[in-house]
Amino acid sequence: MFLASLGTDSLLELTCIFKKKIQNTSSHEGQLRYLTYTLENAVLNLPQGQDKMVWLIDFTGWTLAHRSPFKTSRETMNTVQNHYPERLSAAFMFNPPKIFEASFKVLKVLIDPKSAQKLNFVYKENEESMKTMYNHIDPEVLPVEFGGKNSVVYNHEDYSKLMTRDDIKTASFWGADGNHAMNGHSVPEVKSQLSLTVAKAS
Repeated sequence: MFLASLGTDSLLELTCIFKKKIQNTSSHEGQLRYLTYTLENAVLNLPQGQDKMVWLIDFTGWTLAHRSPFKTSRETMNTVQNHYPERLSAAFMFNPPKIFEASFKVLKVLIDPKSAQKLNFVYKENEESMKTMYNHIDPEVLPVEFGGKNSVVYNHEDYSKLMTRDDIKTASFWGADGNHAMNGHSVPEVKSQLSLTVAKAS
């Protein structure tokens, strides 16, 4: 799901929601391609004047059976850090099981220390951790399942339509007359399709 919400600096931030439990591919290359596709669409949908985004990674229902291979996790970290530096404002790992926290200690050595400081473990029953998330995602637009007040639910058909629009937008952007820029500069006249009604699965 792409959500637009007021951040800590009272400017709009883009929030990307990833639902780990419903990830439906075990292909290493496929997962990396989808990650890049998702991040490119997120960048394209950033509010004017903004260059950072918030990630909400939902681990509800996640088990070791959903775990990605270490190679895929490592390449995911490399892709984010080497090709999308400083795009991340904050990341919230929602309701991760204890086993994931143990695994994360191993993965953390692959993360740039500056980026690692932006990662937060959030538990729905832990009021303090939820307050930290609310500093970045307005409860009014945050879905109820994550402790917010928005009754939005994931609808794959609606999401697919939005992604089709974004594909057209991307093609228009790269097919323009060479004046490629983002976030309020020289970009083709295509309005942002930020959605408050569909959720993104990955």
